[in-house]
This record gives sequence, structure tokens and C-alpha cells, in this order.
Amino acid sequence: MAAQGFRFAVGIHSAKSGAELRDKAKRLEDIGFDVLHLPDHLGAPAPFPVLTAIAAATSTVRLGTYVLNAGFYKPALLARDAGEVDKLSDGRLDLGLGAGYVREEFEAAELPYPTARQRVDYLDHTVNYLKKHLPNVPILIAGNGNRLLTIAAQHADIIGLTGAGNAEVADPLAERIDFVRNAAGDRFDDLELNLGITAVPSDSSGKPDLALTRRFVKLSDEELLALPAVLSGSPRDIADTLRGYHETYGLTSFTFQENHVDTVAKVIAEIR
Repeated sequence: MAAQGFRFAVGIHSAKSGAELRDKAKRLEDIGFDVLHLPDHLGAPAPFPVLTAIAAATSTVRLGTYVLNAGFYKPALLARDAGEVDKLSDGRLDLGLGAGYVREEFEAAELPYPTARQRVDYLDHTVNYLKKHLPNVPILIAGNGNRLLTIAAQHADIIGLTGAGNAEVADPLAERIDFVRNAAGDRFDDLELNLGITAVPSDSSGKPDLALTRRFVKLSDEELLALPAVLSGSPRDIADTLRGYHETYGLTSFTFQENHVDTVAKVIAEIR
């Protein structure tokens, strides 16, 4: 695969000052990251103001959300704010959406906590509104369940694959991608498949830090190390793994965490 076919994204989880944020964003752009993502959790930086500041400090890197909690927003107000970020960044916004899952954050925001079905229904409503009113802004939808991935396959431009999948199948990632393929129909070949990476090595041992992965998946360490979202080995080994993900699954886009940057910089250098 041509090197330019890969897209590397990284989540930014802290912004202590404008100067620190600008320096960080420029460094990540210079390293070779293609997308800088903001999460959407209470206690984390507010996505749209921070993305606007990043836009002013950079020139080529795309700006994204991974992912907005759709339940926090009315579609018209979300379209207004996202549209302004896209305009101020000269068309560099990738708008990532999810259904939301943290009950405590809904309660802290003084919002009712809907059922899982209601949250996915609202995501569907929001996406349809955005596709109509912001047709030029690429939409990423991230998740794992059948209904959410069906909406993603039918409406999104980028599919964010998360979670461990179905432990009862031999290859859970392949099963989820096949599900998306069937739901997308003729759209599938135009979709970008993204995988959220939760663990990489932070030193020369080649052993990944599993702390974040353990927060979301209750498995043994041996089982965690076998997950596609957990990468082991040297930067060259990881580069080979990502190439293998492309050849086997058609993945071209990978989202990393901010504490992965030093390792991923070496991986990007291996691939490019």
C-alpha cells in the first residue's frame, strides 16, 4: 500500500494554556500526524474552542472530534458550531460522533440519561441533520453495536471501530467489518475504516501499557495483548502490524492516545 494511504490521528487530552496548546499542535503536525482529535467528556478540554485554537496554529493537519457525545447537543446548534470550526480551519474539520455512554456525565450536565436505544436513535437523528446542513464536513461515527454500525455504514464517511467485538467468533474485527460491508452496500468502497488504538509500548521493552485497555475490557492480560487495538513490539514491528491490518482488513486510519506520541512518531517514520 502507498504510504500516503495511511492516516494517523492522535487525541489531545490536555490544554493548560494557549501557548502550550499551540506548541503541542504544531509539534504533532510536524511529526506527521494527519488528524488531531479532541474527546468530549466533562473534565476534558471543550472541543470546539480548542479545535479553533489548533486551527490557528497549524496549516495542514485535519481537526477532529473522537467523539462528540451526540446527546449533549441539539442538532442545529451543533451544526452552527461545527460549521464555524470548519470555516475557520479552511475546511479541515472531521466531525466524529458517538451515542454517549457515561451516565454520570449526563447527570452532571443535568440531562436525562436515555436508554441505549434512545441514545442511538438520537445519534441517527443528529447525523441526518448534519448531513443535510453540513454536507461538506466528513462525519466519523465510532462504536461497536449493530444498530450504531448500521447508521455509520449508511451515513458516515469514516467508521471508527472500537471495542473487543464478539468473543464467540474467531476474528471479531473481521466480523464487525463484514457487518459494516453488508450494511453499507455500494457505499462500502468509499468508506474509511478507522481503528482506535488503546495501548502501545512506551519504552524499548516492546510491552504495551494496558491500563487504558483494562478500563474498557474485562479480559486477562493474555487476551488483552491479542486485541487488534493493542500493539506490541518495536516501532518497526508495529509498522508491520499496521500494514498487515491494511492488507487483512482494509484499515487505513488509526487513532492513538496522547501518551503514545513518542512511540507513534517512530512508527510514522518507519512507514513514510
